Amino acid sequence: MPREEPAFKIKNANLPVLVLHLKTADMARVKAQLATRLKQMPDFFAHAPVVLGLADLADADATLDFPDLLDFMRQHRMQAAGVQGGSAAQQDAAARAGLGVIPDIPSRAAPIAKSPPDAVPAAVDSGPAQPDLPGLEVEPEPVPDTPATPEVRPTLVIDKPVRTGQRIHAEGANLVVLAIVNAGAELIADGDIHVYAPLRGRALAGARGNTAARIYVQSMEAELVAIAGYFQVFDEGIPEAVHGKFSQIFLDGEKIQVQAMSSKR
Repeated sequence: MPREEPAFKIKNANLPVLVLHLKTADMARVKAQLATRLKQMPDFFAHAPVVLGLADLADADATLDFPDLLDFMRQHRMQAAGVQGGSAAQQDAAARAGLGVIPDIPSRAAPIAKSPPDAVPAAVDSGPAQPDLPGLEVEPEPVPDTPATPEVRPTLVIDKPVRTGQRIHAEGANLVVLAIVNAGAELIADGDIHVYAPLRGRALAGARGNTAARIYVQSMEAELVAIAGYFQVFDEGIPEAVHGKFSQIFLDGEKIQVQAMSSKR
């Protein structure tokens, strides 16, 4: 009898995901602040896998209402994929709520010195053992010498004005805009954003968690700017030091910095 072709494979994978680090077990506070951020940055988390980071709550062993938080996230098109960190009780509660428990990634082991010829080689931990699943062949991914990086795509270039209500997303790429970005328009890029014209709408760089991403604008007139989920709203106007000027926006720790740049050559 011919062997049936396998219907699937199981592979290890290093995938880029967003991590929502919880600083409190008060779900009312978490939901209120998330609602505010999502109102200012619609579609930022849309359908993206999100891991809940519990490391800051592990010592307190706080009880978390995962079903309530997950219901809120689903209503806002956020897809919780699992939890990372936290206490054993918190991880057990997450599993009961249908979440996966993602182990912390261990640091790379130091190189092992070459043993003398007569020495017994030391055992090397090659990572967690694969589960013994009858009838299933687990195919490991090749172990890279350097951490895996998300796919990088060519820079997206927009040479027409971005209209009010229009949203442009450069997935896995930098975004360059050569025309005005009107108020109510939104730019999103997984990499950097360059606007060689007035920016009057919103610009969100590092949308998949790249904290090194930057925004460069020829004329700073934005409603909102964000780097890797940290944002700055200009409800009370843009500071005079950068208003209408060639500026760069970057992340310093957890704070957005807007800095005027000299346009002199």
